[in-house]
Amino acid sequence: MFTGLIQEVGTIVSVSKNAEGKEFVIKAPALIKDIAIDDSVATNGCCLTATKISGDTFKVQAIHMTLEKTSIGSLKINDKVNLELSLRPIDRLGGHFVQGHVNTMGKIKQIKTMGENWEIEVAFPQEYRKYMISEGSITLDGISLTIARLTADTLTVAIIPHTLEKTTLGGKKVGDHLN
Repeated sequence: MFTGLIQEVGTIVSVSKNAEGKEFVIKAPALIKDIAIDDSVATNGCCLTATKISGDTFKVQAIHMTLEKTSIGSLKINDKVNLELSLRPIDRLGGHFVQGHVNTMGKIKQIKTMGENWEIEVAFPQEYRKYMISEGSITLDGISLTIARLTADTLTVAIIPHTLEKTTLGGKKVGDHLN
């Protein structure tokens, strides 16, 4: 269980295909001291298990189902990823409850700037509309956000400068996919 509050933007150091899917080594200098083998780490919103720790990096395995349902499979060396460690019973709940199970991918349709804020419109498969409400919570690439506007197949979120700076959203462009 996670909150959707990103703790660090990590960097993909290596990607290896294997029979189970793909293994990723992720550099996370700030979080590494708190990551242990078997810990759940939300990586762009996907709950992945740390299988090895080495220096300031950790390794995770993404299975075929994860690669099919999410954008994790398109990650390459030097890509940035949003990271969050799982909740502990003593943690504050500043975002919203997030399971780390990605339902689908959306595609950025439009980005508008409004002063220093951004509005990002995301197209999604229409069959997922029944799970959303205007002003309801949603997680995009693991980031806890509020739906500002909603249509049958698009949602819009408003992003403040702090979120743009502390997550991977600031580097996104029209056409990019989000979990």
